[in-house]
Amino acid sequence: MFDPKTNKYPYPIETDRHYLEIHKDRGLVFDATYPYIDKSGWFRFKQNMARIFLNVIVFPVATIRLGLKIEGRENLKKYKDVIDGGVVSVCNHVHMWDYIGVMKGIRPRRSGLLAWAPNINGENGTLIRMVGGIPIPENTVAGQKVFLKAIGGLLNEHGWLHIYAEGSMWEYYRPIRPFKRGASLIAVSNDKPIIPLGYSYREPGWIRKHIFKQIACFTLHIGEPIFPDKSLNPKEREKDLTIRANKAVCALVGIDPDKNIYEPEFNDSKRIDYYTTEYGVGYKGSW
Repeated sequence: MFDPKTNKYPYPIETDRHYLEIHKDRGLVFDATYPYIDKSGWFRFKQNMARIFLNVIVFPVATIRLGLKIEGRENLKKYKDVIDGGVVSVCNHVHMWDYIGVMKGIRPRRSGLLAWAPNINGENGTLIRMVGGIPIPENTVAGQKVFLKAIGGLLNEHGWLHIYAEGSMWEYYRPIRPFKRGASLIAVSNDKPIIPLGYSYREPGWIRKHIFKQIACFTLHIGEPIFPDKSLNPKEREKDLTIRANKAVCALVGIDPDKNIYEPEFNDSKRIDYYTTEYGVGYKGSW
């Protein structure tokens, strides 16, 4: 599999940290009164309009922009009964538009997306909400309780919840970073399986590389569901599911899980400089 090995992006020292700059604060407060999953008629109408726009305009444009291919959609049909009962999906987060690829890959199903709170409060927050974004509340226990109840309701109503288990976006990064336990905690708490998804890269052709300066093309891989091991106690179940989900994503993108440079579970994990020590060369933002 192709490894872009780019030094364009300022990957932080900690593997779960963000480098994306947010230029706006809309002043939203994600507390116990916030509608994490808005079921109002007006909001649903706007989401339906956004869905039409996605299908007609965004999916075709993103497919061209990313050079997107999708593999494994047959698993959605094979495990339809499982998926219809509610699932959590995890994926490496490697591009500003990679969730568009996920939405295209799993359609006609729709998913909720756990999102970094500053992103929802930022300049793209309205768009993220329209495509299913759910902010993760910070520093409010009451807000977190309402949030967990809301996403539990989504899953128990046979919904799909997508989580970027690495914790942040690192564009065009090849290794699978350690997974945080949040996705597994949610899956275990609600007795739902995890669907592993993964992006691998393809080397772009001459025109994409030299004319459009594209670093890599993307392939989204859709895997088979991974179920919590009920023979373990809840904490061990979370840890086990986190590790198995990480290894499944590694395998999907062509990385031997036992040879991935990172441990499968986040443990104050630090960036490993396997091809350079210089990052963010000429970085002027992501889009």
